[in-house]
Amino acid sequence: MNLVSTRIITSDVKQLVQFYEQITSLTAVHYTEDFAKLVTPTAALAIGSTRTLQFFGGDTVAQAAQNRSVIVEFQFDNVDDVYEKIELFIEPYLVHQPKTMPWGNRSLLFRDPDGNLVNFFTIVTQ
Repeated sequence: MNLVSTRIITSDVKQLVQFYEQITSLTAVHYTEDFAKLVTPTAALAIGSTRTLQFFGGDTVAQAAQNRSVIVEFQFDNVDDVYEKIELFIEPYLVHQPKTMPWGNRSLLFRDPDGNLVNFFTIVTQ
């Protein structure tokens, strides 16, 4: 088994895709106006419109901008360098600047425009 993607449901696919493209320097693959993916070597971040919920059982299956339990994580070689590049862009969304966590990761935490937590990290100790 392989985990291949995590999907965020949003009411504004265009805005969320542009946000993730800006912070990751990746270019999303747009399949339709309701669905896009940012692909990394290990997994993808899928972004789907609330309109896609009809295929999964209706509007009550998921709700956009309601997440309070999942953190979308990206690993980088040097999170401090990444922070310098995106600092002004993520300023309104910042939870904390890069800091070393007790488990050995250097972590930058912020929210996306829908309020989902995003963690950029670098492993600094084993």
